[in-house]
Amino acid sequence: MEAPYAKLEELEPGIARVLAHNPSAFTYYGTQTYLIGTHEIAVIDPGPDLPEHIDALTKAIGGRKVAAIMCTHTHRDHSPASRPLAERTGALIIGCAPLALETAGPRADASFDGDYAPDDVLGDAEGLDIDGERLTAVATPGHTSNHLCFAYRGALLSGDHVMGWSTTVVVPPDGDMADYMASLEKLRQREDRIYYPAHGPAVTKPQQYVRHLVGHRMQRERQILGLIGGQARTIPDIVANAYPGLDPRLTIAAGGSVLAHLRDLERRGLVEQQQDAWTTR
Repeated sequence: MEAPYAKLEELEPGIARVLAHNPSAFTYYGTQTYLIGTHEIAVIDPGPDLPEHIDALTKAIGGRKVAAIMCTHTHRDHSPASRPLAERTGALIIGCAPLALETAGPRADASFDGDYAPDDVLGDAEGLDIDGERLTAVATPGHTSNHLCFAYRGALLSGDHVMGWSTTVVVPPDGDMADYMASLEKLRQREDRIYYPAHGPAVTKPQQYVRHLVGHRMQRERQILGLIGGQARTIPDIVANAYPGLDPRLTIAAGGSVLAHLRDLERRGLVEQQQDAWTTR
């Protein structure tokens, strides 16, 4: 497949996207920046600070007023382009809260954007009007503590919280499995008709897919409990047994996900850590 980089694609009336050229094992073909509205627009997840992507967004915007530049969270594949785009358009940066946090070890997903500085932060259920219709923030912590989705005309811009091509990376200390599961349940109770994620294809059966994601995480939890029930195991040992045939590029991410599950299980009194190894209680 030849990815449509730097091209404006209309997905439905009032929702279009431009794909950034930053493909990777964690971003699929790249970050999808969404333009919401027709006469005036909001830009969702402006993406990485790549000159060709900024130029493509500027061309896609044309002479229209940009009501806001909005970020679902502050990983470097999502928010850095907010600053040069704000300089070009004069628009305010509005959306998730700032967060500058690095994990103690090497990160598997994109590092945080420590220079992100919003003009205004949206809380859950807060929003703004675009073309006379409400664009609303939906707080969905888990992938990161500051993650937001955005709802508009029955569609949900789901950022990295729900992606159609891959499960979401949840890496402590900022990523939290209990928060992630609670956020999935929150979306399951909504009635959005479609999800447009920051990476990968649209999710056309959202509630069904969210139930699948919840089931997947519960299955992984049971698998981890089974592995450490018989003997104490380190995280690399759990990853080797739980993820056979794993792409080596994803080993650190899998370890982070296992750690997120273990921390959640530890808080619930089901497992305990013994130096570098984990066992059931």
